[in-house]
Amino acid sequence: MQDLAAVQAIVKQWGDLLQDIEDTRELIELSMNELMDDATAAEEEEYAAEVAALKQRLADMEFAAALSDLHDKDDAVISISAGAGGTESQDWVEMLLRMYLRWAEGRKFKTTILDQLTGEGAGLKSVTALVKGEYAYGYLKSERGVHRMVRISPFDASNRRHTTFALVEVVPDIKEDIEIEINADDLEIDVYRSSGAGGQHVQKNSTAVRIKHLPSGIVVTCQNQRSQVQNKETALRILRGRLYDEEQKRQEEEQARLKGQHVEAGWGNQIRSYVLHPYKMVKDHRTKHEVGNAEAVLDGKLDDFIEAFLLYNIGVTPE
Repeated sequence: MQDLAAVQAIVKQWGDLLQDIEDTRELIELSMNELMDDATAAEEEEYAAEVAALKQRLADMEFAAALSDLHDKDDAVISISAGAGGTESQDWVEMLLRMYLRWAEGRKFKTTILDQLTGEGAGLKSVTALVKGEYAYGYLKSERGVHRMVRISPFDASNRRHTTFALVEVVPDIKEDIEIEINADDLEIDVYRSSGAGGQHVQKNSTAVRIKHLPSGIVVTCQNQRSQVQNKETALRILRGRLYDEEQKRQEEEQARLKGQHVEAGWGNQIRSYVLHPYKMVKDHRTKHEVGNAEAVLDGKLDDFIEAFLLYNIGVTPE
């Protein structure tokens, strides 16, 4: 009922917006027909302000829709690994880590380095960090993919330009604690005579237990105890373990789906390019969004790129 109420509230917001757009359009058309060329500057400004307000409401609601996936509110686990480029790519991993830590700091998110492998000579071969904050995964999922950098390498004595790559992977922090609740109404329990050893008592009495979990179809049986109660308790423990295992598999499959197909951190796979020489520009190859202030982006100014991707991901084209 809570989920239904939340969805109904969202639907109502869109309905209200549509109605307000129609009312404003009709009001402007009516006023224009009456006034023709006599509309005052003040009236035109008033209509323009109403239209601007409606556009902003639409933009805000589109952005909210872009953060409505199941795990968008979760914390995020971000992993960065060096690709083609040797020491240069390891330094690039460390630069990207700094960029994301600065971005998280600007949003008051908490970060924890979970694991890192130091590079040979400089930088990091790989690093994994936990980013904790509301919608951390919803924002950072836009960063999944290969990131390419072009610059004059500080590790090249000849001062040549180098191109290097790093792979960024982002998954939601799905909690490992799995609570298994078994509803008695979901169980079909049968008792029967044990076929195992145990003498006349076991053979003449229905001590064996078969339990079928109707939602999952899992069937467990137990007949090695002399008591029907003991067999039922054992069967329920087995069922709980089977359900736990199934839930773990489901979460692992969900993690794999969210992580996406593995790609090599190399030519042709990049989602974004950071060019520091011979000119300065950062360009996202999916949304075509680009800025000339590369230093600001590397200092954590990522919101414009994140917003552009989220809108692109739901089919909204910026004006």
